[in-house]
This record gives sequence, structure tokens and C-alpha cells, in this order.
Amino acid sequence: MAEIEWKDYIHSDPEILLGKPVVKGTRLSVEFILGLFAEGWTDQQIIENYPTLSKESLRAVFAFATECMREEFLYLLPTEAV
Repeated sequence: MAEIEWKDYIHSDPEILLGKPVVKGTRLSVEFILGLFAEGWTDQQIIENYPTLSKESLRAVFAFATECMREEFLYLLPTEAV
């Protein structure tokens, strides 16, 4: 499967949701869509409930998140003070 170019589907505009990344042509943020998946929604359920989205735009959400995570470092912190 070809890699999707997320920049064709995701953008940020300070006038929309205070600049959070959203799917172009919507007010649906990447964060919101990832949250739906985290709650167990399927891509079919999301598209049925938000028909402005497509399978490609959902793939772009994941491609965007993947690229963002490449730039991040995660550090595990101890749960108890040492």
C-alpha cells in the first residue's frame, strides 16, 4: 500500500480550533479522531457518523500522528518518589 501524504488532508489554521491540526474542510481535530479510535470506534463507524471524512483522511490522521511521534522522546517516570 502506498504511503499517504498527510499534508493533503491535515492542516492547521489559527482561526479553527485555536490552530489544532484538523482534517481539511472540517472542524474535526486529529486529537478528536484518534480519541474515537481509542474508544473502540471503527473506521466505518467514524465515516458513517462524520460523512465528510474518508478512509484516506483517516489514514492521513495516522500518518500525521506517526510523523509527530518520530520527533518525540518519551521518558517513563517512576510512580513513587525516590
